[in-house]
Formats: sequence, structure tokens, C-alpha cells
Amino acid sequence: MDFDVIGEITDIETIASGSAIREVKRLRKAYGQGRWRKLKGIAKIRLNDGTICEAELHWYEAHAIGKQEIKLKRLLESF
Repeated sequence: MDFDVIGEITDIETIASGSAIREVKRLRKAYGQGRWRKLKGIAKIRLNDGTICEAELHWYEAHAIGKQEIKLKRLLESF
């Protein structure tokens, strides 16, 4: 399911960091060395069919690399 983030991501929480991330080795190989963290937050998104919803998103982030691999985990509310 593809989507576009159309609002600011709020309620950001760290789920895991460093070696607690199962995929840290793959992330370092694909995007480079960094202090990797897995985060989650709430944002307004637009789905491919044009529906606008609020959803929980998960992503990986490292300093100087930025957000990578944003995933839609669950839809919370439709507008």
C-alpha cells in the first residue's frame, strides 16, 4: 500500500536504537554508518485512491542520513 505523508509527524517515540534494532547491519550496509534508531509516530497520509487518513507510521532514522523506509503500520481514522 503506497501513501504520501501530507502532515507533520507527531507523537514520535523511539522503539529501539543501536544493536536493539534487528536490521541494523542491513541499514548500515544500505545507507551508511550512523546512530540508527527505529521510531514511530502519527501523521496524516493520502493513500493512492485519494483517501486521507490518520495513521501510525514506523521508520528508521540516523543523524546526517535522515528518515528511511517509512512503513504504514495501521490506519487510525479516515477523514
